[in-house]
Amino acid sequence: MAGQSSNRRRAAARAPVVATFVCASALAAAGPVTADDGSDLSAQELADAAEKELTDTTSLHVTVDNRTDDRDQRAPARLDLRLDEDGNCAGSLVMGTGGADGGSVDLVKRGDEVWMKPDTAFWKAQMPGGGGELAAELFAGRYVHGTTDDPMLDSLADVCDLDSVRDELTDASPGTVQENLAKGPPTTVRGTDVVPLTGREQGKDVTLYVTSDAPHRLVRATVRDPGETVVLALADYGKPVPDRTPPADESVDISKLHDVDPDGTPPQAGPLRAAALAQPPLFG
Repeated sequence: MAGQSSNRRRAAARAPVVATFVCASALAAAGPVTADDGSDLSAQELADAAEKELTDTTSLHVTVDNRTDDRDQRAPARLDLRLDEDGNCAGSLVMGTGGADGGSVDLVKRGDEVWMKPDTAFWKAQMPGGGGELAAELFAGRYVHGTTDDPMLDSLADVCDLDSVRDELTDASPGTVQENLAKGPPTTVRGTDVVPLTGREQGKDVTLYVTSDAPHRLVRATVRDPGETVVLALADYGKPVPDRTPPADESVDISKLHDVDPDGTPPQAGPLRAAALAQPPLFG
């Protein structure tokens, strides 16, 4: 794959995770706003504490749901990944926004080894024509395995890099906040007491749900506009990524995929980690 295309794909890959993180910093920059919600901390202090927890954690479980009316088979509708600062990850992507069926792909990365297991719908969506059907038949129920020396797997596995998330967060410049970050009434997320912090960024409504008790962590964020809602959920701060890797008898070498398509482009990492989930930045 061309270098320029690969760079675009890498940037798109982080959109489901990083773009939502980055928005929170921009909102935090709006300044402290207090409210009678039982907490002694201002909105600024809660946001700062949540940002520190994100930057300090060594691992994280991230899920992102893109709820939009726009149909696109090749864009991710849901991402569910456990990832760490060493670049290890395990999880899945479900493709197809707006009700389109783009299939799904399981992903495992350990060290420089990468395994991906697409379902039949994924192969057909990513490789139109006979190539998709051939790949689905050849790799049915098995992982495609290789290392990050393979450009396609390397580009795909870039989404596993928690350090990239932190780099995006740290390097972000202050955003343009239209309304001050404000604290809402306490509520719960998955049984955890949280304080919602609300604001607007690039014309979209943003809500950050930060735990009421220390350590104050971001556990959910939503970005809404009339045509789309993106929901980010964060859990398992510091919990190790599962280290189980697929057995050899369930794996096929990546070279077999290149036999199907000598150019080595399908499944394309760009659509796999497309910018369909890109949102105004949360942290900058």
